[in-house]
Amino acid sequence: MTASSTPTWTLSGFGDEIHEDPRIQIAVLQALGAQHIEVRSAWGINIVELDDARLEELRALLAEQEMGVSAIASPLGKVDITSDFDAELARLDRAINAAKVLNSRYIRIFSFYYGEGVDVDSIREPVIERLTRFAEIAQAAGIVLLHENEKDIYGDTPARVLDLITSVNSPALRVAWDNANYVQVGAVPFDDGFEDLRPYLEYLQVKDALASDHSVVAAGEGDGQLRETLGALASDGFAGFASLEPHLSDAFATGGFSGAAAFGRAARAFRGLTDELGVTLK
Repeated sequence: MTASSTPTWTLSGFGDEIHEDPRIQIAVLQALGAQHIEVRSAWGINIVELDDARLEELRALLAEQEMGVSAIASPLGKVDITSDFDAELARLDRAINAAKVLNSRYIRIFSFYYGEGVDVDSIREPVIERLTRFAEIAQAAGIVLLHENEKDIYGDTPARVLDLITSVNSPALRVAWDNANYVQVGAVPFDDGFEDLRPYLEYLQVKDALASDHSVVAAGEGDGQLRETLGALASDGFAGFASLEPHLSDAFATGGFSGAAAFGRAARAFRGLTDELGVTLK
């Protein structure tokens, strides 16, 4: 790789893994060299539940600190497939509004949980119908939805993610790739899914995990094949966001937490990998 072809990626991170206060979120991310933030919650309030006044307060704060927003980390689709779909459409409206106010092109989504004992294949059609509707609304609004491969949803394995993306077949639905989540469902991420999913991969969520007990670890310290993944992205011209989501202290249904110190350790581990590969983080 020559100096002229050195890839540049944009560093971001889930601010609420650092602290509830967005000022502290921004300060820590900037200290780690990031000029973007992925917004899941602020002041302890989920992004789709922030009222207009709070959303405007957040917009003004980000503008004051010259901080961009890489994505709206919404909880869309992180509910059971039998849940009220109108309620999810209302949350999509709030997420789109947040994306517009905070000047972000991307909204993260999921592809629905299903009850214990339910055959995952039995929910395929309603999941595709719902994501198709999401994508239609997003495309009309000029937004791109990023599907995250969260464990225990329909799209938790590489094969089912590929099925979703190709079946919905919309430019408004793309892949947010998470190596750690694939490890936690028994996949070998790069070997099992990278080649097939690369044409749709538009956003990288950075964390790693151990196959032995599914615990989350810093980038490069687990079995998520992060080096292979990052190396392939560096070679093929990826130029998108890399968003830190370390989950190093706690993980729960709506997200995770690391704290400033552990978040910093995760950022340094990731930068160590990108430095090895000759990738510039900006």
